[in-house]
Amino acid sequence: MEVVKITPRGYCYGVVDAMTMAKQVARDPAVPRPIYVLGQIVHNRHAVEDLDRLGIMTLDGGQRAELLEQVPDGATVIFTAHGISPDVKKRAQQRHLQFFDATCPDVTKTHTLIRDKIHDGYSIIYIGSKGHPEPEGAMGEAPKDRVALVTIPEDVAFLSFDEGMRLAVVTQTTLSQWDTQEVIDAVKQRYPKAEVYNEICLATQLRQEAAVAAAKDVDLVVVVGDRRSNNSNRLVEVVEKVAKKPAVRVERVEDLDPAWFVAVSRVAVTAGSSTPSQVTRAVIQWLEAYDKKSLPSRF
Repeated sequence: MEVVKITPRGYCYGVVDAMTMAKQVARDPAVPRPIYVLGQIVHNRHAVEDLDRLGIMTLDGGQRAELLEQVPDGATVIFTAHGISPDVKKRAQQRHLQFFDATCPDVTKTHTLIRDKIHDGYSIIYIGSKGHPEPEGAMGEAPKDRVALVTIPEDVAFLSFDEGMRLAVVTQTTLSQWDTQEVIDAVKQRYPKAEVYNEICLATQLRQEAAVAAAKDVDLVVVVGDRRSNNSNRLVEVVEKVAKKPAVRVERVEDLDPAWFVAVSRVAVTAGSSTPSQVTRAVIQWLEAYDKKSLPSRF
């Protein structure tokens, strides 16, 4: 079986920066202990486990404002690559917590755009995933009555903005450019004068385009990424919806099922931008060593 290694894949610079910052904080003896991260530093459990071994504790399972209240006085807080709302940052300052901001530069750019548009009198239609921390942080830059989240085209019908309002459409950085366009089209149909700012980051876009291109010449695409990684899940979606080829997502090499590859001659491998390279390497090595002849007869 031929294994095609899709490029680019894996860590983007925003993830590298976030992990580097967290490790530097952990190794600095002058930083107050204990050290907490509000949510997963990036959406990959292997990355979270790496920080746990350095003594950094991850608080997860709720909104950032709620998680912050679990941090004891005198501790240190790291804000994740997904961004943080101004209210949460202000609360950390009020509590005199030492904090470090690992927000991805592309996400910071989106925050700045929203602030500028709000200042100029616009309201914001934010295209993003419900429950994801990136929309939570970015939408926190706007008053609640001047920002709304939409995820699918059908959500547009429930928006309460008047047609004459100044509107700016902003997108989450890790979405699929194809699905996002469908939502943008629905917004423009209802609000023709809305200004569109497509904030999908270049790293996400390049990985999606590369996956779609490679998928055309293989039988199956394996995406290595965490189940909570939005960009990893989007890679599976674009392969299936745009390239019309089957795709599977695995978090680790142990998730690979030999039965998937019985009828496969060529398989391609890519990875989400929050997936550590050693995890992807292990998957590639398994696939390169795969031998149909050694499979049990039940396959």
